[in-house]
This record gives sequence, C-alpha cells and structure tokens, in this order.
Amino acid sequence: DEIKSSPFLSQNDTNSFGATVGRVANRIAGAQFTLNGTLYKLIPNDGKNTLHGGPLGFSKVIWKVTDYKPNDVEPYIVFQYLSPNGEQGFPGDVVAVVKYTLLAYNQLSIKMKARALNKATPVNLANHAYWNLGGHDSGDILSQELEIYASRYTPTDGELIPTGKVVSVVGTPYDFLKSNSVGSRIGQLQKGYDINYVLDDKEIIRRGNKRGLRKAAVVHDRKSGRVMELFTNQPAVQLYTSGSLGETKGKGGVVYKKSGALCLETQGYPDAVNHPNFPSTILTPSKPYDHQMLLRFFTS
Repeated sequence: DEIKSSPFLSQNDTNSFGATVGRVANRIAGAQFTLNGTLYKLIPNDGKNTLHGGPLGFSKVIWKVTDYKPNDVEPYIVFQYLSPNGEQGFPGDVVAVVKYTLLAYNQLSIKMKARALNKATPVNLANHAYWNLGGHDSGDILSQELEIYASRYTPTDGELIPTGKVVSVVGTPYDFLKSNSVGSRIGQLQKGYDINYVLDDKEIIRRGNKRGLRKAAVVHDRKSGRVMELFTNQPAVQLYTSGSLGETKGKGGVVYKKSGALCLETQGYPDAVNHPNFPSTILTPSKPYDHQMLLRFFTS
C-alpha cells in the first residue's frame, strides 16, 4: 500500500511540504548570531526571528539534479545547490547535496551533505516531509501512536526559541518514551507539538543498525496497520503536529487541516549558534556536514 507524504511545494508555500530546509533549519533567535567575532544579521521571517533559513531559504530555491538512476536496483536521485556568500545573511559559500534512494524492503534513505567552501558558517539541514500513515485524505493523526527515543527535550519560550536548558520529558506532555497516541496529551499544548527532542545515545547501541544510525522514532497507525521507523545520525528530532497548518488545499482537492499530519525533522539543536552549551552546527572548509536519515515502512 502506498504511504503518502504531500508533494506540494512552491515559492509561496509557508508549510515547507516535503522540502529540504536550510541553510539553518528551525529558528535563530533575533535573526542574528556572532561567529568568530563578527555579528551576522539575517532576515527575520518568523516574528523577529529567522525560521528555516529565512524567507528565501533552501526550500524556496531551485536545486540542480546532478544524478538520476530511476531503473537502478536501488533507484536514486541527487540534488545540488550552491548557496552564495551573504545569501539570507549567512557567511561563506556552501555547496549542499541531497540524495534520495529507494532501498529494498520498503526503505527510503535520505543523505544530506554540505561543504563550506571558504568561511565558517552554520548549517543545519532538515527534511520537512509531512506524514499521515492513514493516507493524506484520512483526517487527523491524533489516534496514531508515536514513540520517540528521547528522554530529554529543549524547552522554549513563547516564540519557540530554546531557553538553553535541556530537561527531562518525564511528567510532561512531551513524554513519548513509551508508545502513546499523538492526541493523548496534545490538549495540554496551545498549538500542539512543535518541540526539539534530544535523542538518547544508548539507542545507537540498543536499536541501531549497521549504518551506525540511532533509532529516533516509530509511528504506528492501527487502523491501516502501517508502521514507519525513523533512524538518523543527528543528535535531535523536531516533532511538529501541524498546529499552524490551517486550511491548505492538497492532492485531489483535499483540504489539509490542523493536526492533519506530523513531521519528524532530524536535525541539530535549534538556535545552536546562540547557545554555546548546545552541540555546534558550525561548518568549516575542513569540517563538512553529513546528515543521514533512514525510513522503514511495514505493516503490523
């Protein structure tokens, strides 16, 4: 059975459907940061903050297809984009490459790589697919079950900017250490889930695979029996339950509404450029970026 993620994307899109977002995914507080003694001012597009790289981030530019093998044993396509120095306020030239590969046993591999060509710069790419395992026209995802292999999260202020703390999920609505329905505690949150989880290192050993990836999350739709497992080499994952989706017309005229899908965006910590205690997202010419995701689909 086909599992659908919305493919609709344009320069006017405000939801980042299916996009690669960057140069820095998620939020940068005050649309600015200081790196190596220089203050860089970005373009705010989320109140006074910068979200997903700015108003013309990586989801709004044209990527070049550099390789495409549709009839290979493992079909794949490769996209490349050269982000010039100063784009949306970010320093240095960056080459980004994203490869999508269909693997055996209903698996999708997404590999995102980037190189800073001349200056240090922050890079934090994320895949922004929206998932509804019941199908894109099946209503909301509140009854679908979710497990996230993260015992901590980064709390935020009223503008969804991390406070800098890393705290336990236990006793909060963010606790998905055991599988639970998405809607079980969503009523305790004003706009649903839009929060960064710090993935547990122990999952690399306990639930990882030969690719050296950690298991990040499992989604299960009992109505259809469909299951999606997510693996990554990134330290965190953002759970977003489409709280701001509104009324968006999609495939076949179907209207996508609030809680109509969920996103699991593997990533570095949000606003890491302004929190020295967070793992660094700074790239240099000698330190390339390597982000891997593996999605497995099966039925229970």
